[in-house]
Amino acid sequence: MQRVTNCIVIENDHILFIKKPRRGWYAMPGGKMEPGETIKEAATREFFEETNLRVQNPELAGVFTFQVDTDDTFIQEWMMFTFIAYAYTGKLTDESPEGELEWVPLKNIENLPMAEGDREIFRHIIGHSKGILYGSFSYTENYQLLDARLDPS
Repeated sequence: MQRVTNCIVIENDHILFIKKPRRGWYAMPGGKMEPGETIKEAATREFFEETNLRVQNPELAGVFTFQVDTDDTFIQEWMMFTFIAYAYTGKLTDESPEGELEWVPLKNIENLPMAEGDREIFRHIIGHSKGILYGSFSYTENYQLLDARLDPS
């Protein structure tokens, strides 16, 4: 099972997104964990690699499983660990290797093109829910959401 981490950075009622070129979807900067890394190390490393910013005091906000299936065939499954931070150091890179970086106002997030599971995660975070959100998402091979189960702590 693949393991990925990401981090939501909120500053002045804006969230830093990366717009991925493959689908044009907005996502949280992050990526695959390397062997031996803790989830926090991976989240901070991946965030830095994509943004040139070092997050300060990231806190775990969610733990999720994702599954992609065709009608009767399992395709892939992964786990995602989502952190949240409100401070960082450094200067945002002008060009990320993973996509276009953009600070988006909180009020505009609901209208962005993104994976529907990510939208559910942002609803929890923006709604200022406390505690860790646990969830499981099931998608078609074209990444249409089939099922979402969420359990706020």
